[in-house]
Amino acid sequence: MRRDLVALLLRASSVSGGAGHRRACAAWTLHPLALKSGRASETRVATALAVAYARSGLVAHARRVFDETPPPRRDLVLCNAMVSCYAAHGLPRQAWALFAAARRSGLDPDGFTFSALLRPPLPRRCHHHPPAVVDNVVDAGLLLAMGAMAHGLVLRLGLLADVVVATALLDMYAKCGGRVDEARRVFDAMAVRNVVSWNAMVVCYGRVGGGGKDAVELFRRMLRDGSCSPDELTLASVLSSCAGMAAANEATQVHAYAVKRGLHGFLQVANAAITAYGKAGFVREAKQTFAMICDPDVVSWSSMISSFAYLGLSKDAVHVFERMLRHGVQPDGVAFLGVLSACSHAGLVEEGLQYFLMMTRGYSIDPNPQHLACLVDLLGRAGRIEDAYNVVIKLSCESNADIVGAFLGACKMRGKVELAKWAADRLLCLEPSEAVNYLLMSNAFAAAGAWNELAKVRSVMRHRCGSKVPGCSWIEIGGTVRTFVSNDVMIHQSTEMQQMVQLTISEAQKEWNKDTTCDDPILVREWQ
Repeated sequence: MRRDLVALLLRASSVSGGAGHRRACAAWTLHPLALKSGRASETRVATALAVAYARSGLVAHARRVFDETPPPRRDLVLCNAMVSCYAAHGLPRQAWALFAAARRSGLDPDGFTFSALLRPPLPRRCHHHPPAVVDNVVDAGLLLAMGAMAHGLVLRLGLLADVVVATALLDMYAKCGGRVDEARRVFDAMAVRNVVSWNAMVVCYGRVGGGGKDAVELFRRMLRDGSCSPDELTLASVLSSCAGMAAANEATQVHAYAVKRGLHGFLQVANAAITAYGKAGFVREAKQTFAMICDPDVVSWSSMISSFAYLGLSKDAVHVFERMLRHGVQPDGVAFLGVLSACSHAGLVEEGLQYFLMMTRGYSIDPNPQHLACLVDLLGRAGRIEDAYNVVIKLSCESNADIVGAFLGACKMRGKVELAKWAADRLLCLEPSEAVNYLLMSNAFAAAGAWNELAKVRSVMRHRCGSKVPGCSWIEIGGTVRTFVSNDVMIHQSTEMQQMVQLTISEAQKEWNKDTTCDDPILVREWQ
């Protein structure tokens, strides 16, 4: 009877494929049988019950099973199951409290304990769980402090040699505040690394700004090491890093490696390659990669739409979006953001408004600040400043700096000084220390000829922001991404570059057709 009951519970807890309700029903059915037979307090039965409830999202029921098990029968396996339950449902405080209680009772943690404890939580509300116990917002600093304490215990117990524990530590440092240096120290101290360890470190570099170069270099080291082969997640992460720094040469090489290994057919690899090629300006390669996908998902379509929009190919972006709809793929917020951005840059006002209404009414997608900023920019570029202002006011967008910044840019383009002053005041209240906001204000007032207002903004900027960090551009030369600023004379071959620019300008002036005119005074003033 006991073996049959345990087998049934284990079978119930392993039901997959979105069958949480079936798991819960099975646990509810078998739990009374276990109580009636007097076996519910046995360690194996209690563990199987706790796991079944945990995988069903019934955290409170799992804890009740744990509490009703006599302390002498609460072994490390049952404690690990309960700690994993709490960690998986975004309840790190409860997981650590249970861990501390287990330590006080004389149980020594093992690798499974720490791998569960160090799991970065995904805040969620559990079924049938008291709301007061659910951590909807978990402080990253607290998680980092807990993780550092676990790191000390791991070293003390000699568990750093466990590749699962070391990888969990690395992942914790990467996701709790982006502590790349600590994550790299753990990675370098690992005696044995598997593909998960390498992937965690590559993803860590890809998450932080400017870490793309390190991610690519780590991928090269992984190939040289030869202890394990990259998988599809490795390649997708490296390609995403290449997209972040527009490294066309590296993206091409990584994609070629994926084709050689036969991993280019994985959707995450193909989608990352499309984005990498799009950011690098390789339209043909992006289209070829998309065409090779047998069954593109919404991410594939969104990547293609966003790539076209990023490169200014607005009509192509709209065309791909319409193709996606004809193929019966339901667009998500990213796809709509791409097509709205394309419509904004191409001046397709009516089409952009139709897509916005399709998103909100047809697909019931709530617009985020990026969607609303695109909408404001779309209306502003078309000269409909009053409509853009109504969007900002009626949708309560005046508390978002990106949307207000887009409205300020529209006011600059159309010379609306009073509305520009209003937007500038809002930006000063929202982000008083961001230099880019002051530059937006300065450009708006300069375009409108409001020199007194411009002087005031520059004065406030000097006091609040200090020295401005110059914006930079980058270009890939010989496989190396080089950054430079305006009038930069410190970079390699700067003199030759300036000579080439002058030659290009002179050749363009020779080819200039003097009969070509533009009747829009706004555009003429923008290009002068």
